[in-house]
Amino acid sequence: MNNRRRMTGVVTSNKMQKTVVVEISKNFRHPIYKKVVHSSESVKAHDEIGCQVGDQVQIVESRPLSKEKRWVVESIIKQETKTADSGVEV
Repeated sequence: MNNRRRMTGVVTSNKMQKTVVVEISKNFRHPIYKKVVHSSESVKAHDEIGCQVGDQVQIVESRPLSKEKRWVVESIIKQETKTADSGVEV
């Protein structure tokens, strides 16, 4: 096992070729005010697997692949299941 950073996040966009946008959410308690702080970060990751929007994926740090791509999708943790009538109002 190598010592590269690994993070989990949710795919928010897959409209590019072999690239997905992954949103990484973090919750932590503020050291002084003791309030829970929610923060999120969006990164672009190289995708050879074929992720869909809503999938929970694990990404790993890599060498720079382009101007903004520094991550690679390592595995899909949980796939998003879509039904035939999702998003349709009657």
